[in-house]
Parts: sequence; C-alpha cells; structure tokens
Amino acid sequence: MSQKNLYEILDYVDHSRAKRKTVVAFLRQNPSWIPKLLEIAYENQSPVSSRACWVLDFTLKTDIELLFPYIKVFTDNLGSVHLDSSVRPIAKICEHLIIAYFAKEKNAVQEVLKKTHREKITTACFDWLISEQKVAPQAYAMICLLHLGEEFDWIHPELLLILEKNYHTGSAAYKARSRQVFAKLKRTRS
Repeated sequence: MSQKNLYEILDYVDHSRAKRKTVVAFLRQNPSWIPKLLEIAYENQSPVSSRACWVLDFTLKTDIELLFPYIKVFTDNLGSVHLDSSVRPIAKICEHLIIAYFAKEKNAVQEVLKKTHREKITTACFDWLISEQKVAPQAYAMICLLHLGEEFDWIHPELLLILEKNYHTGSAAYKARSRQVFAKLKRTRS
C-alpha cells in the first residue's frame, strides 16, 4: 500500500463507527502505517489531518500499545495540533495515556511513558486550557493535569488558578468538569 492509498482510506473515514472500525481493523493488522498516520495527523493544513487524528484515537482506545514505538513522535508534536477537530482526539489520547500511567495496577504505559513525555503532555494540556479551545479538549487536559500534579507539585496550584479564572466565563460543561477537579483537589489537600 502506498501513501496515496492511506490518504484515500482517510478520505473514506467519517464520524460513523462502521467506517472508523474498518480503518482501525486495517491499522491493527498493519501497525507499520502508524508513523505515517501520525505524520498526516500533524499536518495541520491537510484536509485529512483531523481524520487521521480520529482514527488514531479510535485505534489507540482499544490498543494503546500500538503507539509505544512512536511515543516520542506523538509527544514531540503535540504543540503543532491546532484544528479543533484534531485537538480533541489528540487530547483524548493524552488522557488515556495519563490515566493508564497513574493507574494503581501495573501496566505497559508505566514502562513507556517517560518523564520527558509526561512533561510535553503537561505543556500541551496547559496550552489547551489557556487557549481558545472547545470544552472537550479542555476537560481532557484538566484530568491529565489533575493526575500529573501528583508527580509535579507546581501543577495543581497553576491548574487551580486557571480554573478559577475561567470558571465564570466557561460553558456549563466547563464548569461541571471544573467542579469535579476542584473537589478532587480539595480531597488531595486534606
């Protein structure tokens, strides 16, 4: 299969589960295409970059280990994603990684996600929180930062400042997620 074929496959993808499942099945059978998919995902000018992000999210939700050989590429390029329809799935992948990393049960993410990767996710999450983003990536960022604050002690105070500043102008969904984060932060401080 050529790069052109991958673009054709991504052109085929939309929000329907059936089409995404078809592409996910292809990627699970052909994981060597993941680096190319990441490359397309980070091409902000490409009309299919958002579709590449959707496919990555849908694929990695069921098999996060497919990302492991390319975790550096993934985290190094987080800051280059700007399209709303791309930021959401990328932020969601970050949330999957961080939740798995901070899980009590031993898992493979804990072996692969190094401090430098976590630092890059931290930076991206703060960028998503302070920039003009939709609520979903901001909600994923809040959860990531909540967990990352267990490791990096400066995160929770910064997160609190941002949430308090934006709370009154945030949407109902933003406020709801903020309240959840506030409650968890208060419990950890007690």
